[in-house]
Amino acid sequence: MARTAIFGGSFNPIHYGHLLLADEVLEILRLDRVLFVPAAHPPHKSPADLAPAADRHRMVELAIAGHSRFAVSEVELRRSGPSYTVDTLETLHAPGNELFLLVGSETFLDLLSWRAPGRIGELARIVVVPRMGSAFDPESAAAQKVLRALGAERFVRATGGDLPPAGVLVVHATSLPIAASELRRRARESRSLAYRIPDAVIAYIEARHLYR
Repeated sequence: MARTAIFGGSFNPIHYGHLLLADEVLEILRLDRVLFVPAAHPPHKSPADLAPAADRHRMVELAIAGHSRFAVSEVELRRSGPSYTVDTLETLHAPGNELFLLVGSETFLDLLSWRAPGRIGELARIVVVPRMGSAFDPESAAAQKVLRALGAERFVRATGGDLPPAGVLVVHATSLPIAASELRRRARESRSLAYRIPDAVIAYIEARHLYR
């Protein structure tokens, strides 16, 4: 059984925080690959702040080049309308491939506003990655409400080795204090993006005049 983590997001732009988190989760969960899925039309975000979907997809390609177990999917770029995660998981679900859905702790608490959260819980095992400094409490009423909606019974902490057979996984991976909104502002102001974004992505942003 192959293990694939689905890492969705706007990646506007992708940065080292995304890449380090994905690499650590891949190692902790002993995954076969991490599949980055740039959202074409994120239903919870204003399109005014987004670089074109094709550009965001290309930036992910450039960022992950050379990592043998990272890949990027065009599944949401090929589909018209809002980029709903449940539709993406339906498309990617296949026999012999166990799917894990990576979400931040804030996103997890917002899952009840997503389309068909119960079906999401059927198609993929949810992996919650608390942001560094986050006060995420698995025992809180809000977290337990989402847990029940997903059809799961408990949270289980993953630290490596064999994974517990059931439950929403909580993985504590390094989260760098890098915000995409700050990177866009720096690009607008022609300030340095070095050490925050891979060099190939910086060159692409400059060549395409993104975020100006």
